[in-house]
Amino acid sequence: MIIRRETPADVAAARAVQSAAFDKGAGEPVEAPLLDALRATPDWLPPFSLVAEIDGVIVGHNVCTRGFIDGHPALGLGPIGVQPARQRDGIGHALMHAMIGAAEALEEPVICLLGSPAYYSRFGFVAASTVGIEAPDPLWGDYFQALPLSAFNERCVGRFQYSAPFNDIDD
Repeated sequence: MIIRRETPADVAAARAVQSAAFDKGAGEPVEAPLLDALRATPDWLPPFSLVAEIDGVIVGHNVCTRGFIDGHPALGLGPIGVQPARQRDGIGHALMHAMIGAAEALEEPVICLLGSPAYYSRFGFVAASTVGIEAPDPLWGDYFQALPLSAFNERCVGRFQYSAPFNDIDD
């Protein structure tokens, strides 16, 4: 398996991975159009759109886009998806580690996400509130998580704001 930056030739495959990963049989999952909308914003950060490739086939994708904590730059992770037939093969795990490494290398201060504490704690994520970061929606509680990185500092506290397309997701 190779984890690498997405290229323009990977866009359709990355979208297909997200669509398949979140398919519940009730129409297109929100993650696919969310990905399209994120690509059209200035918050899209090409170094943070990663694909997992096996034998020339894209089997996983994750992305971080620009978010802000009280006006200071941060990363918002999501969506992250793996082809259903390849889930539980370590692909999501590898994508997460690659994303964390990329964020560290590019001196980002923190990655925030909404997800399962039981899953994301294995990568060092903690309830965002424990490091002074408020969720966009207080009802998210401990499901809104943060991973402070080496560049984390006192400016990284306050309310987190995802890229605008996240606000258009219907719950």
